[in-house]
Amino acid sequence: MSNPNDTIRVVIPLAIRRRNGRPRILPPQDVLEQQLRAQAPHILKALGRAWAWRRKLESGEMATAGEIAKAEKVTDRFISRTMRLAYLSPEVLERFVVEREPPSVSVNDLIVVTYLPWTAQMGRVFDRRRCS
Repeated sequence: MSNPNDTIRVVIPLAIRRRNGRPRILPPQDVLEQQLRAQAPHILKALGRAWAWRRKLESGEMATAGEIAKAEKVTDRFISRTMRLAYLSPEVLERFVVEREPPSVSVNDLIVVTYLPWTAQMGRVFDRRRCS
């Protein structure tokens, strides 16, 4: 049997926060900002879908969001809401796609941001103080 004084206790300073409905372990504050950058695959997937559906409508391959919904086996409301992501400002899209910067909002909040003018979108999407 081991002696209670032989026990080693390891303490790792980290915090657990919910982001986009998922728990996420945050490293200590002294970690460089560059190391904190991570891809947001669910955001990139939603952006890819939005642009693909937009191209189908613009090319005439599909006539309505309802046709896309039938082909994708989802609701037309989902198609319409997700397609709004294809109309984000070019600066926001560049930070997502080129710089791979994760947003401080969820996909649903990002869809709401599309209703804002392009000049206001950047602050709402990447404001670190809103991150929880």
